[in-house]
Amino acid sequence: MAGEPTVLLPELRSLLASGRARLIDVRSREEAAAGTIPGALNIPVSELETALRMEPAAFKALYSTEKPKLEDENLIFFCQKGRRGFQAIQLAQGLGYKGARSYEGAYSEWFQKEG
Repeated sequence: MAGEPTVLLPELRSLLASGRARLIDVRSREEAAAGTIPGALNIPVSELETALRMEPAAFKALYSTEKPKLEDENLIFFCQKGRRGFQAIQLAQGLGYKGARSYEGAYSEWFQKEG
């Protein structure tokens, strides 16, 4: 996991406060329903590749929000502890999402410090 683009909690707070982050929770729907970072979109990692390959209209119809753009800068993925978040950025980068990053502390840190 070393060398992958990450974001730490202080930067995440700043990006969220300024509206410059697009958060995607890649945990299961059940995990996300139990609690998530405010404003995050839940796309389980098992569905992520299909979702990121969708046409924008189909993505919006399914997720009720605009599809991330390949050029989006702070497309931040997170899971419970980090492993699925890193899988997500590798997948997204492979599809051309250059601004894909992972929240290093994951939801466990957010819940502990912000929850």
